[in-house]
Amino acid sequence: MTTGGETVGIAFAGLAWAALVVLLTWLASLARHDVSLVDRVWSVCIVGAGLVYFALLPGHTARGLCMAVLGAAWAVRLCIYITWRNWGHGEDRRYQAMRARNQPGFALKSLYLVFALQAVLAWIVSAPFLPGMVAAQPMGFIDFAGIALALFGLFFEAIGDAQMARFKADPANEGKVMDRGFWRYTRHPNYFGEACVWWGLWLIAIGGAGWSGAWTVVSPLLMTWLLLKVSGVRMLEEDIGERRPAYREYIARTNAFVPGPVRNHRNRS
Repeated sequence: MTTGGETVGIAFAGLAWAALVVLLTWLASLARHDVSLVDRVWSVCIVGAGLVYFALLPGHTARGLCMAVLGAAWAVRLCIYITWRNWGHGEDRRYQAMRARNQPGFALKSLYLVFALQAVLAWIVSAPFLPGMVAAQPMGFIDFAGIALALFGLFFEAIGDAQMARFKADPANEGKVMDRGFWRYTRHPNYFGEACVWWGLWLIAIGGAGWSGAWTVVSPLLMTWLLLKVSGVRMLEEDIGERRPAYREYIARTNAFVPGPVRNHRNRS
C-alpha cells in the first residue's frame, strides 16, 4: 500500500521520464533539423511513464500487468510504424509551417512550443495507469470490458495503418484516395482505434479504483480531442480538399472518425 505522498512522487517520476525523452529528442532534432522526430517518441513518453509507475509501485497486480502490456503493445507498434513511415522523408510539412511562423530562433522555441508541451500532454494521458496499477481489487466486468475495447482499438488501428501502407506502396494508386478496407467506413481508422485504446485503459483504471479514479477520464478526453481537433483530423484535412479535389467527395460520403455506413452524398438535400 502506498501513501498519498509516495503516489505523488511516483506520478512526478513519470513526468520526469517524459521530460527526459523529449529533451533527448529535442537535441536530436537540432542535429537533424527535424522537429517531427517528436512524433516518433510520443507513445514512448506516455507508456514509458506508465511503466515507471509499474516499476516503482511496491506490489504488482494482474490489473497493473495487463495495463502495462496493453500500453506497451500500443506504444511499441506506433513508435515503430511512425519511424518506418517517416524514415527518409525529412521534417513533416506541418512542422515546417510551424518553423516558418516562429523564425527567428525556432530551434530554441521548439523546446517549449513542441517538446515540453508534448511531455506535459503525454504525462496527462498516462494518468489512468497510476490508479489502475495501485488498485488491489480483483478484476471484474468493467476491467474485461476495458481490455476488450483496448484490444479492439489496437486491432483497428494496426489494420488501418497496414491497409494505408499497402495502398501507398502500389504505384498505381498515386494521386488516388484510399477508400478501401476500414478506410471505406471512416476517414481515420487509425485515430479511431487509438481513441478506443485509451478509453479502454480508462475503463480498466476505474474497474480497480472506482469513482476515485474517475478523474483520469481527462486522459481519453484529451487524447480524443487531440486526435479530432489538434494534431489529427483537423490538421490533416485543413487544406486537403484544395490539394486533392477527389478527397472532397470522400469527405462527403465517409464519416470522419467513428465508422459508419457509406453515404450517398449525391442524394443529400
